[in-house]
Amino acid sequence: MNKRFCICGGGSLGHVTAGYLAAKGYEVNILTRRPEQWGDSLEITTPEGDVLDGKLTLVTCDAEAALKDVGVMLMCLPGYAIESELIKIKPFLSQETYVGCVFASSGFFFHAQKILGNAQPQWGFQRVPFISRTSEYGHKAKLLGYRDTFHIAVENVSAEEKETFRAFIEEALGSKTILLSNYLEATITNSNPILHTGRLYSMFHDWHEGKAYDHNFLFYEEWTDEASELLVKMDEELFDLIDKLPVTPGFLMPLLEYYESKDASALTRKISSIAGFKGITSPMKEIASAQWIPDFKSRYFTEDFPCSLHCIWKLAHDNGVSVPTIDMVYEWGMSKISKA
Repeated sequence: MNKRFCICGGGSLGHVTAGYLAAKGYEVNILTRRPEQWGDSLEITTPEGDVLDGKLTLVTCDAEAALKDVGVMLMCLPGYAIESELIKIKPFLSQETYVGCVFASSGFFFHAQKILGNAQPQWGFQRVPFISRTSEYGHKAKLLGYRDTFHIAVENVSAEEKETFRAFIEEALGSKTILLSNYLEATITNSNPILHTGRLYSMFHDWHEGKAYDHNFLFYEEWTDEASELLVKMDEELFDLIDKLPVTPGFLMPLLEYYESKDASALTRKISSIAGFKGITSPMKEIASAQWIPDFKSRYFTEDFPCSLHCIWKLAHDNGVSVPTIDMVYEWGMSKISKA
């Protein structure tokens, strides 16, 4: 298969994924709105302290040029940008190009099926492949953590072609890669859609105009039992939904099992101690010295509520599954976005 990549988007994941692949010798094009801010290579620092130097093949805002002779496209975009970007690139896609998304739970497959149809190969990760942060836009980024195993869904190709593609992604990204049975198994995840939104609700549900906090909370290191208890309830409701859907039993691990925790308190200790999460702050803005308030225009809100959690919320309501905790968190987040 054609092994040239196009990475669409200039966020942290776009930087790290592009730099990592380029450093391994793959041809990598970047499709971005700000090509003038990029160099011709990316410097990626790994958790081990190594520095990877990835030489980029092309950096451009021209979709036709970026997609020429490309075998694999990976969208590293916020959920709210996926639909418009798919419409933009559709005229320039080869029918052999595998069009994918770094985090399918943002609703990627729903948009891709509607816009690209059932002839275009489509694929997506269930969870992001790397924990990443941009150091210098267009030039440097930090790979903060790897995943031992990737789970991906691949649609609109034969079983043999799915296996060939799975093996290619495993080779390219260097972690064991498992094929999911269908796109729902990549779309429905108990990672960011409930992890982020539940944590945000636990921090800010009692916030009101005039209230300020004395510091920007560390999103993970200051994780609380309240957040864990809420997360466990949301996870239980998610699995009530999963029981109603045409998915493979066991495709997703309950959060307590995934984090090797027996209860909410153990989950708090586990999440707050994960090395790759250290130093990550919350979506807040400083309005005066030592006075911080939530930033409802942050991607934590504008992506994780109306895109990621929305997919779960809508599937639950479409299938008649009661999800009172998810309803509470979703409706709170949407109300904050509408007023931002």
